[in-house]
Amino acid sequence: MPTVTKNLIIINVLLFAGTIVAQSYGIDLANYLGLHFFLADSFNPAQLFTYMFMHAGWTHIFFNMFAVWMFGRILEQVWGPRRFLFYYIVCGIGAGVIQEVVQYIHYETVLTGYSGVDTGMGVIPMAEYLNQMTTVGASGAVYAILLAFGMLFPNQQMFIFPLPFPIKAKYFVIGYALIELYSGLANNAGDNVAHFAHLGGMIFGFILIMYWRKKGNHNGTYYS
Repeated sequence: MPTVTKNLIIINVLLFAGTIVAQSYGIDLANYLGLHFFLADSFNPAQLFTYMFMHAGWTHIFFNMFAVWMFGRILEQVWGPRRFLFYYIVCGIGAGVIQEVVQYIHYETVLTGYSGVDTGMGVIPMAEYLNQMTTVGASGAVYAILLAFGMLFPNQQMFIFPLPFPIKAKYFVIGYALIELYSGLANNAGDNVAHFAHLGGMIFGFILIMYWRKKGNHNGTYYS
């Protein structure tokens, strides 16, 4: 496994284990390292970086790290470790920025006229509710990795469970993007997935790849 891919997985797994251990001592690492809404008291700009190494559960980290292993190692071999790491971090931060923008729009259009929010278990002050608007996970960077794979290897055939037939990587990526867009716009009650953060990672990934393609000598495909 390439160095950066391996170390990203190790760091994420170690921090996930550290989160579990810290919980047993009454310490909530997600509260410190997760990305809070920028108008909340608990927001820290460094969280735009640290949030992507935190995860909410076993399923969350497993599928994210599986995607990093499956697709990230290929990108690292094609681009080289430095460019792959730069891409991963920038897209992860970009996903966080988009998430903040979406939360701000929600705040301005829905929440700004209220002093408290009914969570279903009681009304809490707006300041407390804003601190609960926390994002964690590497999914923004992972979706950027999926986009890059689809753009670099658009005709690569892939088997996607439960489909009984292979599809090309470009259609796989387009399908995922459309699902995330629909889910984000649907805004279903109880859906706590940061769909627009996923799309944000893809947007920043697309911008980077198109910039590299314009700048590079190999149409943005191969980098050392």
